[in-house]
Amino acid sequence: MPETELSPSAHVDTFCRDNLPPRELWPDFLFDVPEVRYPDRLNVATVLLDDVIGPDGAGADRPCVLAPDGTRWTYGELRERANQLAHVLVEQLGLVPGNRVLLRGPNNPWLVAAWFAVLKAGGVVVPTMPMLRPKELATIGEIGRFDIALCDHRFTEDLLAAQIPNLRTLTYGGTAEEVAASDLQDITVLAADQPTTFQDVDTAADDISMLAFTSGTTGRPKATMHFHRDILANADTFSHYVLRPQPDDVFIGTPPIAFTFGLGGLVVFPLRVGASTLMVERATPDQLADLIEEHGATICFTAPTAYKAMLAGGRASALTSLRRAVSAGEHLPRPTWEEFHEQTGLKLIDGIGSTEMLHIFISAADDDIRPGSTGVPVPGYQAKIVDKAGQDAPDGTPGRLAVKGPTGCRYLADERQTVYVHDGWNLTGDTFVRDADGYFWYQARSDDMIVSSGYNISANEVEEALASHAGVMEVAVVAAPSEERGHVVKAYVVPTGGRERLAAEGGEAALRKELQDHAKTQIAPYKYPREIEFIDALPRTSTGKVQRFRLRQEAAGEAGAAGSVPGPQP
Repeated sequence: MPETELSPSAHVDTFCRDNLPPRELWPDFLFDVPEVRYPDRLNVATVLLDDVIGPDGAGADRPCVLAPDGTRWTYGELRERANQLAHVLVEQLGLVPGNRVLLRGPNNPWLVAAWFAVLKAGGVVVPTMPMLRPKELATIGEIGRFDIALCDHRFTEDLLAAQIPNLRTLTYGGTAEEVAASDLQDITVLAADQPTTFQDVDTAADDISMLAFTSGTTGRPKATMHFHRDILANADTFSHYVLRPQPDDVFIGTPPIAFTFGLGGLVVFPLRVGASTLMVERATPDQLADLIEEHGATICFTAPTAYKAMLAGGRASALTSLRRAVSAGEHLPRPTWEEFHEQTGLKLIDGIGSTEMLHIFISAADDDIRPGSTGVPVPGYQAKIVDKAGQDAPDGTPGRLAVKGPTGCRYLADERQTVYVHDGWNLTGDTFVRDADGYFWYQARSDDMIVSSGYNISANEVEEALASHAGVMEVAVVAAPSEERGHVVKAYVVPTGGRERLAAEGGEAALRKELQDHAKTQIAPYKYPREIEFIDALPRTSTGKVQRFRLRQEAAGEAGAAGSVPGPQP
């Protein structure tokens, strides 16, 4: 059951705690593994930075945050910069514990320093995707009521255009000339002469530390509320038990740290064990392979499509330094897992997580992996399958995934809390099957199950069948209306080499027929895609997730541009 009492809060600004959902709507929280039993008072910034350095400063010289431009901050240097920024936040900008601070920028060392500074000062950090547009920023500003924004100097235009009320915006990262030419103050300039020590605010373990916004794949984004202890909990479950990093590891990846997959994989997990992390602002799969090779990266976090693209580009030889590779954000197709293993010898670690739960809660590594399966519940979490009535479904039966553990859903003042949480369980919106051995097998997002002529068809199963064909780089499958069958399976395919190459090699009709015949050899013939449309790119959110709702709209004739699918969205 939910805890009966919250600890006394350090927050002077009580907006976040005041807007927690009613206690009866919280999920149950589990503290079954000893690693997640934290003290009542806890500041996650102190734990991840000051405590790793140690009271005698022995860890201060360890490499911490790196960048492709040659930047190499030690743990001590990151702490000094974070402390200086915290002084500016409190003494010059008037931040009080509980104020919300928006962060906007690509992954780089100063963004990490700002994240730590806000938490040290007792603020609530709100990382946001740097490609959000004014309307999107205005929406999240309305929800989160931000007090201060720290924005990379290259990304201020849309933030200012959003006109978020009462928001004080400062930049970071500009050259002296750029700072002089700007109408905005630069926090790194203000911080340059500040003390390098700071007394971190004594927050409660259950004070809100962060608002993480969902990516809005189905509409208005939701603000998920996470305690200080929550940020540590994923490091002390998935990272500790499944990933098992070491202090000499070098982390790398492409997800922005505004995406909780990126925050965990590129900040929290490495710093929890004293490792280093390479902050990459943006990288194509080919560039990511170059960076892995150049920096000797040992642990990589990225999406399945990036792993597949690196292989397709012949870059397997550049990945020899990796000892761990984690795939999440989208389902990992079995053909991609097998090809990656064949070419690199590495067993990709698949996993499912959510913004509501912060990070991965079902996964497996090494010999525990069963290719095609997402895995088993991470120690500290429980999972089951429930039917439409909310009752436990028997093994082998598709149903909704329900999960609980040391993290869970708390939306900020949002009635959709009742949709995500039922009877103490978090319902992720995914359809899975659990087998007799307790392994979970992904079927589709719950709204991606296709009913055609009375048959239930998993969009994911069709996607995997098509993805095993060499002519397919990416694919997404949705239902398309049909007078005869109710719905038919429609596949949107990004062909290998692009549509121009496809046209030069004989046109779309031949590949369409080839893919349909291929699908019939992989899955039951009634599941094959009766419609296939070739496109240049799948529409995605700023976190890289495929916006299947846009494909469904297009398939139903509801998209604005007839005959074409909108491209990737920021």
